[in-house]
Amino acid sequence: MNTAEMTAELFRDLSVIAEDDNLMKRATRYLRKLACERRADDTLMTKDEFFAMIDRSLEKAKQGKVTRQMPGESVDELLKRCGYDI
Repeated sequence: MNTAEMTAELFRDLSVIAEDDNLMKRATRYLRKLACERRADDTLMTKDEFFAMIDRSLEKAKQGKVTRQMPGESVDELLKRCGYDI
């Protein structure tokens, strides 16, 4: 079923409940919840991903693969030295 067919089916179903205020309120609340799910931030990581990132960082630190901030160096200067555009 393609998007156009699903849209048509949705509107047919809405026309069936349109006369009942209680059903329309329930449908509206549910659609609002669905819309919020759609707007959820895809960039957020899971708890497992976060802890895996921490574990990788700790392993790199144990291997000495770290960049240290020099005495008197600002954070901006450190980031520029690491190759970030500031």
